[in-house]
Amino acid sequence: MKDVPNTGQGCRNAPILKERGQREVFCGLTSIIWLHRKMQDAFFLVVGSRTCAHLLQSAAGVMIFAEPRFGTAILEETDLAGMADAQDELDREVGRLLERRGDIRQLFLVGSCPSEVIKLDLEKAAERLSARHGPHVRVINFSGSGIETTFTEGEDACLAAMVPGLPETQDRQLMLVGALPDVVQDQALDLLDRLGVGPVTVLPSARADDPVAVGPNAVFALTQPFLGDTHAALVRRGARHIAAPFPFGEQGTTAWLRAVADEFGVSDEKFAEVTDAPRARARRAVAQAAEALENRSVFFFPDSQLEIPLARFLTRECGMTAIEVGAPFIHKDLVGPDMDLMAEGPVFSEGQDVDLQLDRVHDAKPDLTVCGLGLANPLEAEGLTTKWAIELVFTPVHFYEQAGDLAGLFSRPLRRRDLLKLEAAE
Repeated sequence: MKDVPNTGQGCRNAPILKERGQREVFCGLTSIIWLHRKMQDAFFLVVGSRTCAHLLQSAAGVMIFAEPRFGTAILEETDLAGMADAQDELDREVGRLLERRGDIRQLFLVGSCPSEVIKLDLEKAAERLSARHGPHVRVINFSGSGIETTFTEGEDACLAAMVPGLPETQDRQLMLVGALPDVVQDQALDLLDRLGVGPVTVLPSARADDPVAVGPNAVFALTQPFLGDTHAALVRRGARHIAAPFPFGEQGTTAWLRAVADEFGVSDEKFAEVTDAPRARARRAVAQAAEALENRSVFFFPDSQLEIPLARFLTRECGMTAIEVGAPFIHKDLVGPDMDLMAEGPVFSEGQDVDLQLDRVHDAKPDLTVCGLGLANPLEAEGLTTKWAIELVFTPVHFYEQAGDLAGLFSRPLRRRDLLKLEAAE
C-alpha cells in the first residue's frame, strides 16, 4: 500500500477471543430505515407484530401525514395460533398494497422474530407473489429478525437476496456495494469518475431498472464492512472482490481508492492529481477534531461490525489506543486489510458474553467506550464516557469530506466530559 505504509506487523493474525454468551443486539429491521431511502421504487413489508411496527415508526420518526415506503403486515393471534392461513392473509395484504401503490417495482417481504418463530415460509411466498405480480413487481424476501442478528445484518441480508436476480453481464465494470447517504455516494462516484474508473454501478441502486448486472469480468468494492453474505453471493456469481481498508478517514479512503485505481490501471500521477487536495483537507479536519482524542483509550463493544475499521482510524489517524475491539463477526476477507494497518496490542473479540465484557471494561476503565444504546446509560452512570454505536451507522462518515466529522463524533463525548469536570472544579 504505497500511500499508507504499515509501520507495524499488523493484527490480521492476532488471536481472537471468541465469546458465545448473552448478547446485546439491536433489531435488524432498523436497516429498513436507510434502505427504503436508497431504493426509490421499493417497498419493505415486514411480516411481524405490532412491536415491529412501533419499532420502525419510532426509528424513522414517521410523521402522521407521511406515506413511507415500508409497513408491517401484522400477525394477529389467529395467525400465531395457526387458526388462520397466514399465507392467504399475506397474499391478500400484498394485493391491497400493490393496488394502492402502483409505483412499487420491488417488494421486500421482511421476516421478523414472530414470522420465524411460526415458521412462515416467506421464500415460498415471494416466489408465488412474483409469479402473480411480475414482471412489473419483483418480490424478494430476507430476514431482519433480531433474535440472533445485529442490526446492520438486515442490509446484508437484503442485498444478498437481490444478487441472484441481477442480470448476467460479460462487461468489465466496477460495482460499489453498500448503502451510503446520497451526498457521500455522489462524492465517491465523482472521485472515481475523475480517476477514469468506470463504468461504475451501485448496489443497492435507486430504481429496479437501473443497469446493475454482475458477471465474471465484474469487480466489486465494499463500502460497508458488514456485508459478508453479499460478498459471498457476488463471488458465487463470478464477480471478484477488491480487498481494501474501508474508506473511513484520510488514510482509509486513500487506501480504498488506491486499491480500485490499481485494479483499473490508474497512474500515480493521475491518482495524486485527483486526491492530493481532498486528502489535505481531510488531514486538517481530522487533526483539528482529534485534539481531544490524542493519547486517550477506546474500548469497542460488538454492535455494528464497523468496529475494526473504526479502531484502525482512531489508532492510526487520531492517536488513540485501542484496548479491546469487539465485533459481532470478524470476516477477515473484508476487514483483514484494516487489521493489517493496526499496531499490535488490542484484544480482538468476536461475538459477545456481555457480563464478561462488562467485567473487562470495568477493569480497563477506558477514556471512551463505544457501545449500544442499552449499555450506554448504565456505563455513563458508573462514570464511563460512551459513544452510541448506532450513530456511526446513521451519520455520513465515509470518504474524505466526512473524515473530520467522523473524528468529531468520537471527540465530542470526551470534550463534554472534560467541560463537566472543569465546571465541577469551579
